[in-house]
Amino acid sequence: MPDLLEIDDLVVKYPGRKRGQEFLAVDGVSLSVRAGEVVGLVGESGSGKSTVGRSVVGLAPISGGSIRFRGTALENTTTKDRRELAKDIQVVFQDPYSSLNPAMSIEEILCEPLRASGISQAGASAKVARLLDQVGLPKDSLDRRAREFSGGQRQRIAIARALSVKPKLIICDEPVSALDLTTQAVVLDLMLEIQKNTGVAYLFISHDLAVVRYMSHRIAVMKSGKIVEFGSTEQVSNHPTHEYTKRLHLATPVADPDVQSARRAQRLELVGR
Repeated sequence: MPDLLEIDDLVVKYPGRKRGQEFLAVDGVSLSVRAGEVVGLVGESGSGKSTVGRSVVGLAPISGGSIRFRGTALENTTTKDRRELAKDIQVVFQDPYSSLNPAMSIEEILCEPLRASGISQAGASAKVARLLDQVGLPKDSLDRRAREFSGGQRQRIAIARALSVKPKLIICDEPVSALDLTTQAVVLDLMLEIQKNTGVAYLFISHDLAVVRYMSHRIAVMKSGKIVEFGSTEQVSNHPTHEYTKRLHLATPVADPDVQSARRAQRLELVGR
């Protein structure tokens, strides 16, 4: 299976609080996503995982290293090139409401990228109706505004918008972290079903190792701007080699209180080393 996305020794720096200072957000990250694959990128808040995703879509500066999509380097692309790439690389953010224009109807939101790609209004409207069915929303959603939907429904709309231009890759940046557990499960199953049916690849970014384990073929673990472990889901989940990965695993809650207590003790022991 060929690499769709290749990130090699990526460095991202931001200006620091004091003049002349720099904050190193991403420090030499390398990972890849194959065509039709789900790669999970997991780490605690502030680890730099979202910055990696934002770099891929041009929302964070690339200070060093390279990002290649289907063999094309992204670090020096023009605005026009980025516009063309938007057909192949889409993004689903953590908060769907902030990325949905409150002044537009759902039909207008979903038709916008299709019209921008040259599809007629009639063709766009027909495709939007099929998209709503694909993500499990009723057809009467078209005339409503984003504020009229629940968080889970808004995320379905965001997923439909990302799918509208038939991308090869979707950057999923904490797409379910703002949802309750029941809704999370529904949206995750929807995303897996879509991935299997369409062959779209995901770079799935989350702080939750259990969610990433459920979604991914391979998992990259990130800490303080660096990848500390990268391997198959089975290996990273069941046979982690890095202590940070072990701590993430032990931090995942389980239903049995005795097992949970033992895991907490193990995690505290690892933290104390």
